[in-house]
Amino acid sequence: MSANPFLDTTFESRWSQHTPELIAPAIEAALARAQAAIDAIGALESPALTYGNTFLAMERATEELNYAWGKVTHLQSVADSPALRDAHNALLPTVSAFFARISLNPALWSRLKTFAATPEAVALTGIHRRFIDETVEEFRQSGADLPDAQRTRLEALQTELAEITQKYGDNVLDATNAWELIVTDETRLRGIPEHAIAAAKRSAESKNLGSPEKPVWRFTLHMPSQEPVMTYADDESLRREVWTAATAVGGQAPHDNSELVKRIIALRDEKARLLGKPHFADLVLARRMAGSGERALAFMEDMGSRAHAAFVRECAELEEFKARRTGAPRSVLKPWEVGYWSEKLRQERYDFDDEVLRPYLPMDRVIAGLFDLASRVFGLRITERPAGSVEVWDPAVKFYDLKDSAGRHLGSFYADWYPRESKRGGAWMGYLVTGGPQPDGTRTPHLGYICGNLTPPAEGKPALLAHDEVETIFHEFGHLLHHLLGEVEIKSLNGVNVAWDFVELPSQIMENWCWERESLDLFARHHETGAAIPEDIFQKMTAAKNFRSACATIRQVQFARMDLLLHMRAQEFAEGDIETHARALVADCMIPTEPPGKTIVKRFGHLFSDPVGYAAGYYSYKWAEVLDADAFTRFKREGVFSSVVGAEFVEHILSRGNSAEPAELYRRFMGRDPDLAALLARNGLVPAA
Repeated sequence: MSANPFLDTTFESRWSQHTPELIAPAIEAALARAQAAIDAIGALESPALTYGNTFLAMERATEELNYAWGKVTHLQSVADSPALRDAHNALLPTVSAFFARISLNPALWSRLKTFAATPEAVALTGIHRRFIDETVEEFRQSGADLPDAQRTRLEALQTELAEITQKYGDNVLDATNAWELIVTDETRLRGIPEHAIAAAKRSAESKNLGSPEKPVWRFTLHMPSQEPVMTYADDESLRREVWTAATAVGGQAPHDNSELVKRIIALRDEKARLLGKPHFADLVLARRMAGSGERALAFMEDMGSRAHAAFVRECAELEEFKARRTGAPRSVLKPWEVGYWSEKLRQERYDFDDEVLRPYLPMDRVIAGLFDLASRVFGLRITERPAGSVEVWDPAVKFYDLKDSAGRHLGSFYADWYPRESKRGGAWMGYLVTGGPQPDGTRTPHLGYICGNLTPPAEGKPALLAHDEVETIFHEFGHLLHHLLGEVEIKSLNGVNVAWDFVELPSQIMENWCWERESLDLFARHHETGAAIPEDIFQKMTAAKNFRSACATIRQVQFARMDLLLHMRAQEFAEGDIETHARALVADCMIPTEPPGKTIVKRFGHLFSDPVGYAAGYYSYKWAEVLDADAFTRFKREGVFSSVVGAEFVEHILSRGNSAEPAELYRRFMGRDPDLAALLARNGLVPAA
């Protein structure tokens, strides 16, 4: 047990002791030890090379650093502070440069390449063969064979990318937190659901704004606050204010990402060319299922073409509906009207309002039902540790243990579901410890976390969720299972360390259970009466599921096309306004509005808040959607609670990590390659078979 908590590998971390001033000594010590371990491999004489002292030694060399730095980056995501951010940013260039240098280390590469050609290496099979092949490819793709001058440039480039993508993400977070709208006139709140009005009042009170006699309401750009306004507020000026602020995130000083986007794209393009690829998309996708930027783009364009006619029809229907309801001539909508009138049309067409589901989706029942589902389908037992028995980074965080049906402790996880100003937006899963099978035949537990920014509990009431928030929980839990159920003895090939167009299969398949009557009855229960969702509401909910599904599909095509083309034609965007460039790439994928809508290029954290992240990979969501829709047909056919199908999904997908090619793992589960028809049918874009 280390005296420094960032280096302490005790399974349950002492989060209260992880203070910013301890980051530098921990990371500097871990860096020194990691460098020494790598240098030791590079100093080996050729006759002494073995699998253990080359490839396995390299795997172990960075374990401590990965663990400690993982804690730092995690805390910055969930408990940001000026001191923590300063400590992180001060070390980021050094850490980034260290990792960039590994594959560019001539001595290390020489030893790995030499051993990989030996009879001992050639004789290896299974996961160890996979590890050697993947490592050699990773080194080559990262520039291991480059001449000295180009290797030096690549190191510098990687370091700069790490710094400016971090700055991009900081700008989005800071701009989001910097904005608030204080409403003093209660009549402006007409149409907004009561839970959102109450949350806005509590938000104002938390900032000591207003009084019992003269209450005020505070709205922010966090989604639980923003979304109800954009969907339900009758006051158009209120919606316009929120839309204007949201679309300005990342686009105004002092949080302007305009030039950072152009620099990030240029650096990625230079990196690709240094490594012999025509553009960054081909570099990134070379070892993913799509294989190339052109194939990923063709996939998304095909998806877009199949949905285009329905997209045009849906846009026209909305314009006609508004004209009919208002008595005004038909015209294109304003961008802050689209969500509002879409909801009005949906309610008229299906007599269904998402808000009627909230009383049936209390957080505690949703979580209990999810765990029940995991027990029935995957044979898991999940129990919460008592509050206070495990340290957490915020009082709202819970800690759980996950065991198999035999009582074997497979892993544990933290769950952090509610927004805070110190926490980044969105929802995500991550991990702190990779356990799994050990060389001595034992198995150690994994440790992960899931985070979100969901509707928090109101005073005296549980957190009542929107249905799409429930989908978010199930989605992130799928990622978590991919990590916690991993049975891969090479840690870097475990769990979610798979091709990015495969990684969303375990998460997205979980969302299917949010729509099945049988599984809904496990968790969708009225928070006061315990009653299940009434059948008439369920029928309306499922009938409305594919409302404007073509618009949703084209929106994903928009994001993926913008991503791919920015990275395939980077040199076209070096000069001029990046928003103008980005919009020109995707204008035909955007709902026609006046004034024209804006792209999310300056606040697209998936693409630009990480040196790689989802860059040239946003298509992965739709790619994996094809996989998950197709894979779920087995559950639909054999039973949504089928423990047999569940066990096979664990055996072939959830436990296997990157132990084999993703396409091969998929074929083992389905017995064939994926079929696009299942997704098109699920989205209502073709008739169901």
